[in-house]
Amino acid sequence: MRHRMKGRHLNRDAGHRRALYRNLITDLLKRERITTTEAKAKAVKPLVEKLITSACRVLDAQPEIKVHARREALRTLTDKDVMFKLFDELAADFADRPGGYTRIVRLGPRRGDGAEMVILELVD
Repeated sequence: MRHRMKGRHLNRDAGHRRALYRNLITDLLKRERITTTEAKAKAVKPLVEKLITSACRVLDAQPEIKVHARREALRTLTDKDVMFKLFDELAADFADRPGGYTRIVRLGPRRGDGAEMVILELVD
């Protein structure tokens, strides 16, 4: 039974899963569109949404709060340039949007193993 088992495990241990999420989030914010499996996209989507929401909240905040939010984002991201892009460009683009910053578009099964492939992208 799956009682109180929250989240997706993706057949990985915790450290590998955390590294996978960090890399997927960083690549998505850097390229604004990635191709991945459906399970990985569904696992990463809420994490990306929370990062973008926190970046949008600090647009008009005090400098101390901005620094703290950037440091929190760097815990997840693997590239400092992506953090600057998130807070300077993407937050300004999504400032008026009340959520729903990402979209999943289905591509069909992968040829090798039949895994359902999707495009995870930021909404324009």
